[in-house]
Amino acid sequence: MEHTSINLNLKIWRQKNANDKGHFENYPISGISTEMSFLEMIDVLNEKLIAEKKDPVAFDHDCREGICGMCSMYINGRAHGPWQGTTTCQLHMRAFKDGETITIEPWRAGAFPVIKDLVVDRSAFDRIQQAGGFVSVNTGNPQDANCLPINKDDADRSFEAASCIGCGACVAACKNASAMLFVSAKVSQFALLPQGLPERTTRVLNMVAQMDKEGFGSCTNTGACEAECPKEISLTNIARLNREYLGASFFAE
Repeated sequence: MEHTSINLNLKIWRQKNANDKGHFENYPISGISTEMSFLEMIDVLNEKLIAEKKDPVAFDHDCREGICGMCSMYINGRAHGPWQGTTTCQLHMRAFKDGETITIEPWRAGAFPVIKDLVVDRSAFDRIQQAGGFVSVNTGNPQDANCLPINKDDADRSFEAASCIGCGACVAACKNASAMLFVSAKVSQFALLPQGLPERTTRVLNMVAQMDKEGFGSCTNTGACEAECPKEISLTNIARLNREYLGASFFAE
């Protein structure tokens, strides 16, 4: 089967570090197969830049299978690009037209400082998870799984919340740079399971406190986070987080 090739103009944000002002640069590129992934297309550009003795475009990536959350970039004004429920690495070039200009930027959030070009520091998410996104397990023999019956609806909702890959698209899409969808997913995946109950109150209080400490904005329920999330994490998790936080606050007093 013959693949279609397209020519593009890439308008890419270049920034040396967090202190650099940064600017856009234009890169014409030709002969791009429509079957390529978006990151493969950037690989082709970087090979061209390296051959020309120029600095390649820095971008974050790892699995290239849509599960690691590393490929965080704004494409034509949308987190991860034009396809719904799709990470950048799973976005293919058939989503674009021949001769199109594609604008590529890093996440824009104070809590996600730019490291270089399209790479941002998302370690704020790591610190939020370290604050409470875990289950403490005593040493000894593990309990048999069949001894912990879990309602299927709860198990399904927990699994759906746990599918969050921590890419930060919710923060980048939110006008307030809120991390509520991310934090609510991490709280929900444990709040719905018996294994997460012993630390239920401390977990939500500690994670929300760390979220605020990192400088993320407040949630105003515009729904942009859910709309741009590549794993389509539901806003109902934010409602659950608010209930968990209110209940935990009573216990803490």
